[in-house]
Amino acid sequence: MRNLLRLAALFLASALLSCSSEEPPPPGPPNVVLILTDDQGAGDLSLAGNDSLHTPYLDRLGRESIRFERFYVSPVCAPTRASLLTGRYHLRTGCTWVTHRREVMRAEETTLAEVLRAAGYATGLFGKWHNGEQYPNDPLGQGFDEFFGFSAGHLNNYFDPTLQHNRETVKTSGYITDILTDKALDFIARNKERPFFCYLPYNVPHSPLQVPDKYFQHAKARGLSDYNAAIYGMLENLDDNIGRLLHSLDTLGLSQNTIVVFTSDNGPNGERFNLGMKGRKGSVDEGGVRVPLFIRYPAAGWKPNLTLPTRAAHIDLMPTLLELCGIAPPDSVQFDGQSLSTLLDGFANLQPWSRRLLFTFPVGRELTPQPGAVRSDRYRWVLERDSSIHLYDMNEDPAQQNDLAAELPGITTTLGDAYAQAFQDVTSGELQPPPIPVGYAESP
Repeated sequence: MRNLLRLAALFLASALLSCSSEEPPPPGPPNVVLILTDDQGAGDLSLAGNDSLHTPYLDRLGRESIRFERFYVSPVCAPTRASLLTGRYHLRTGCTWVTHRREVMRAEETTLAEVLRAAGYATGLFGKWHNGEQYPNDPLGQGFDEFFGFSAGHLNNYFDPTLQHNRETVKTSGYITDILTDKALDFIARNKERPFFCYLPYNVPHSPLQVPDKYFQHAKARGLSDYNAAIYGMLENLDDNIGRLLHSLDTLGLSQNTIVVFTSDNGPNGERFNLGMKGRKGSVDEGGVRVPLFIRYPAAGWKPNLTLPTRAAHIDLMPTLLELCGIAPPDSVQFDGQSLSTLLDGFANLQPWSRRLLFTFPVGRELTPQPGAVRSDRYRWVLERDSSIHLYDMNEDPAQQNDLAAELPGITTTLGDAYAQAFQDVTSGELQPPPIPVGYAESP
């Protein structure tokens, strides 16, 4: 009997040793959580040195991420959203403005959601769409399995709002940011056993300036104007909801294999702390189009709390996320952006990145070349609405106070020619507001 027990013990030890020497199974495809805020500028974070508001959870996310110091979007919201979801400049997608059906993105455009869904991802959007209200231009026609939020660019009431769940209108209870987060957390929990893409385009701190009283009072106690107290109150409520999201990923054991991206759609919607940059929402100057970008992906083994000075833009996010997920884009897709993955891994040759030009194209009801801008590694070339041309050395003059256009005519001409050529290229497609589509079985 003693020999049998000894043999059993040896067998058990051998089995345990064999099991412990096996490699753990590789993680599945990463999940993607893409957070987009509305009118949050580069200075609207305590991590950015703003001591008039407190954003501890966003600060935590930033410290656990790789941050891009110079990340550029469009001057207003719908064009940024079109570029972010397609990897293409907004004028290529048919989106030229924010109203009068000029915000509509062509149904033929291939979106990030469509590619991820074809690869087996659950796809959900919780928030503001603003790229077309009718099928096939709406979220359900552009790759999302589930949509909860609103399709237009503006919501008049942030308390107990009437929203849309897929094709049904629903009356909700509570504050808009809390409600959208609740729905996103439910989507994540329901899809935790499969890869998912959760797109969270929040609509704060866009007007109307409505926020729960406790957040307004906390901000107002710092001596702020009513306007900025409301803005910062909305951002601090947002921050609490980001905390809920991060906690849920931790609790569900999803944090390690989930890519979390945080950014905004344009510069600040008012005069407030913006890192000393010129411009705000609607401007083609630095302050109107430079916003935060955090990318966190623990499984990749990147060095956290790292700030990269390399320029990047909204057109880069779709190719970046697809590469991180191991998914090749369809052959028919022609990106304007490029994957940032080599930068994130720390192995990039920076020379091509330093030579790349980033363009800010005009937005408005009338399509003209101005206002527009070109951002090189050193200079910002600006074409104003009155057709005047300016040039700024952004390394020496980040506030854009000294116009060098007359002093450096060669650089001014070179960047101007590049802008003219790029504008002609991106406006070669149909840019008239499309008719409202009818007759689809999916949306009778």
